[in-house]
Amino acid sequence: MPQPEVVVITGASAGAGRATAREFARRGASVGLIARGRDGLEAAKREIEEMGGRALVLPADVSQPQQIQEAAARVESELGPIDIWVNNAMTSVFSPIREMTAEEFRRVTEVNYLGFVNGTLAALKYMLPRDRGVIVHVGSALAYRSIPLQAAYCASKHAILGFFASLRTELMHDHSGVRTVMVQMPALNTPQFGWVKSRLPRKAQPVPPIYQPEVAARAIYHAAHHPEKREYYTAWSVVKAIVGNKLVPSYADHYLAKSGYGSQQTSEPEDSSRPDNLWEPVPGDHGAHGSFDARAKTSSLELEAEMYVKWLLAGAALALTGIAWKSLQKKKPRMTEARKIAKAA
Repeated sequence: MPQPEVVVITGASAGAGRATAREFARRGASVGLIARGRDGLEAAKREIEEMGGRALVLPADVSQPQQIQEAAARVESELGPIDIWVNNAMTSVFSPIREMTAEEFRRVTEVNYLGFVNGTLAALKYMLPRDRGVIVHVGSALAYRSIPLQAAYCASKHAILGFFASLRTELMHDHSGVRTVMVQMPALNTPQFGWVKSRLPRKAQPVPPIYQPEVAARAIYHAAHHPEKREYYTAWSVVKAIVGNKLVPSYADHYLAKSGYGSQQTSEPEDSSRPDNLWEPVPGDHGAHGSFDARAKTSSLELEAEMYVKWLLAGAALALTGIAWKSLQKKKPRMTEARKIAKAA
């Protein structure tokens, strides 16, 4: 009987990481759950066990390399060899740059960028000697197109993209069986908008269109099992942001200067005294979804096209073959008639 897949997910206590843990678990995987917040980790473990799976709670801060190395060692010892590592943990600060502190920039960079580096190094330690495994980097359209009020987050996603490209080319050079892939996400309905540090006058929101975290989870699962593709663009909004920035970056600058502040805030005033998770986790189980269920999409046509592009191309080829065959059949009687006339002559 084949052993269940062993997957490690950082940022697994809430949001896209929580949804991804469920996605792997319902397909039979054993899941190592890494995050700072124990409440959310324990709740995620219960969900996985209710599905009949196995889960290992690993409270750790991804910015601390020793903690991540120890978490990986526990997974190897208690769940088995790591097949897939998903780098997903993140934090952010909603704030104009002029009001940010150097410490805040450093913290976001340590969690988002160095957290991915630390996770990758922990995974490679076990994957390279076995010459197999997949490392998934959860990215964003903001890895290509920065927006106002999230400079630290955008910069960290740009850094992750650069790190990923270097890692991929090195693995290719070494003809390694270890693969890596990046999944670029759209705006997601996760709890982050209610717990990240914010200096905005109104409550933060994802820039519409908004997608449910389960869309992200399906993309991550698919990418982990089809890492031959370099990147996955999870929604049409991601494609527009990336391609638009390549074609008309100056226009995008002017557009975001006008719309980027309002599109990231609701009409409700922010509570400046609420807790945030920049330095410490916010207690409690926050689940996968944020407060935008009524506005969030549950599917993405772009993702479906990316996942089933081979089938779509095969279908298109069959359709074209059918059209060509019908056209040929219509021409046959005329060709036969022409031959009869030629023979009689």
